[in-house]
Amino acid sequence: MSLPTLHDLHRPLGDTGLWVSPLGLGTVKLGRDQGVKYPNGFTIPDDDAARLLLGQARQLGINLIDTAPAYGISEERLGPLLRGQRQDWVIVSKVGEEFEAGQSRFDFSAEHTRFSVERSLKRLETDFIDLLLVHSDGNDLDILQGCEVYQTLAALKAEGKIRGFGFSGKTVQGGLKALETGDCAMVTYNLSEQSERPVLDYAAAHGKAILVKKALASGHACLAPGVDPVRASFELLFAHPGVASAIVGTINPLHLSHNVATAAAVLLRN
Repeated sequence: MSLPTLHDLHRPLGDTGLWVSPLGLGTVKLGRDQGVKYPNGFTIPDDDAARLLLGQARQLGINLIDTAPAYGISEERLGPLLRGQRQDWVIVSKVGEEFEAGQSRFDFSAEHTRFSVERSLKRLETDFIDLLLVHSDGNDLDILQGCEVYQTLAALKAEGKIRGFGFSGKTVQGGLKALETGDCAMVTYNLSEQSERPVLDYAAAHGKAILVKKALASGHACLAPGVDPVRASFELLFAHPGVASAIVGTINPLHLSHNVATAAAVLLRN
């Protein structure tokens, strides 16, 4: 018997007109192994391994891919790796954070926002990016109210260079503010961290999109013996009508297959 896939479980990304798989593939591990918060070390996969992983994701019904300038050389690698497949993917990238020489720096000016998006278009070898998110440094409201990044993204959307924009923040107030005029908020929501739930509630009520980061975060030790933490995580996420998709950052083919099969089982049961 073949395992279920996500091909028939795609869902709207808020009111953007985009349809996405309930799991998206995060690609930080394709481009960066410094300053990342993973419990175990890893080796950045070579092009052949990365190509196989992306092919596997497509076969399993994943059409959402998440990258960022702050993910080292992730964007630069994805351009050639996805050549000829642009129509198969909904691409999410970011703006605001740069990662250089092992350090992050942030720039939310209009000039840098436009420069960053144009650079991402070249790196990804595409004429448009489906969704562009602001990579917050934690000062969510200051960025949204005191910087030009959001207005610049709105202008880039009007120009057709991006199809939607939003905010990857760290606070409830930031998420709510971002959804007032933006299309999407990326929030942390998992078994051990649910403080941003009001942002999910607002999105569900207003037809906005939610992408979940750190969906499979640590903190599963509190689960009863024999309980699959991946299944419990997805049951939590997909019980909320505001969640469009959860980003999983694995480069392990077995983990990817297990994540997809588990998510499909949860969604089909619902």
